[in-house]
Amino acid sequence: MGYAAKAGPIVHVVQHLRPGGLEVMALELARAQARIQPTLVVSLDGDLETTLESWPRLQAQRDQLIFMGKGPGVDFTLPWRLRAYFRRIGAIGVHTHHVGPLLYAGPAARLAGVPHRVHTEHDAWHLQDAKRRRIVRFALAAADPILIADAPHVADAVARALSRPPPRVILNGVDTERFSPGDRIAARRGLGLPEHGKIIGIAARLEHVKGVDLAIAALAAVPDALLVIAGGGSERENLLSLAASLGLAERVRLLGHVDDTVRLYRAVDVLCLPSRDEGLPLALLEAQSTGTPVVAMRVGGVPAGVDPVTGVLVDPQEPGALARALRNAPGEVMDPGRSPRAFVERTASLDAMASAYTALMQGPEK
Repeated sequence: MGYAAKAGPIVHVVQHLRPGGLEVMALELARAQARIQPTLVVSLDGDLETTLESWPRLQAQRDQLIFMGKGPGVDFTLPWRLRAYFRRIGAIGVHTHHVGPLLYAGPAARLAGVPHRVHTEHDAWHLQDAKRRRIVRFALAAADPILIADAPHVADAVARALSRPPPRVILNGVDTERFSPGDRIAARRGLGLPEHGKIIGIAARLEHVKGVDLAIAALAAVPDALLVIAGGGSERENLLSLAASLGLAERVRLLGHVDDTVRLYRAVDVLCLPSRDEGLPLALLEAQSTGTPVVAMRVGGVPAGVDPVTGVLVDPQEPGALARALRNAPGEVMDPGRSPRAFVERTASLDAMASAYTALMQGPEK
């Protein structure tokens, strides 16, 4: 990245460490920044052993993880414990992600004299609530961080909701070395999927907002395609019932949580993102980095993350549009010269994101 390390670590603060796009982004950013600067990830909730048991991939970063053990409800001691911790380790930067960490760790970092403070808004849906807007305004005033949005639509929404100039945009990035093209047949074998035939993939929580039900309904108009869904959530049984009611039980497979998402993206012909609302999901960027094209709803920050050459954006207000896009999506005969990987390398790599954030930690002090 071309930066000289300063004394003291960079500290990322998240609410919890459970599988999710925000958490993965913070962990990947911390991993990249650790190449040149000691970097830690503080989780307000939870504990190390329980977290490692439920999310084994964190074993590789366990030495970077710190847990504050916050319980349910408001913890009035937490800002003071965080302030003491930041002082003890000599943090040079504190980077908060979402409103809880901003409220607790942002003012604590300022009181501790941390010279560089950054806050990233990963979505702006929560600012539709008047009480939440007041909390965020208070926390921003108390912490005085550099405010960042992870997509253009988030920056615009934050500016409108908080009546302030739009924050700077730094797009989420993915590790293009890890998320790289590979053997599709081998990937399918590894997941127990058919070696041939059109396979549509989804990587998402099984919740209403993610629109998985919309993709299952669209599958009825995509003959002979198999839909494989990686993720868990409260809608699992409802989705299975929907597939059965449409006569699609044999063409819908729910894989549960999949740690090896690289294998998933390599295995499918197209990744579908049918969300009713979204920020800028990492799954879009990860899949395209492996060379897999995407079909996605035109919502939230999604357009900024879709390759305009190989990707398809679907109008959520147009009935049948998702089915048509999936039916027309390339299968095994996709032209190998048409790949969305170059788009990700150019606009949304992990190195580009890490360089942009690290520059903030090396710039003028707050």
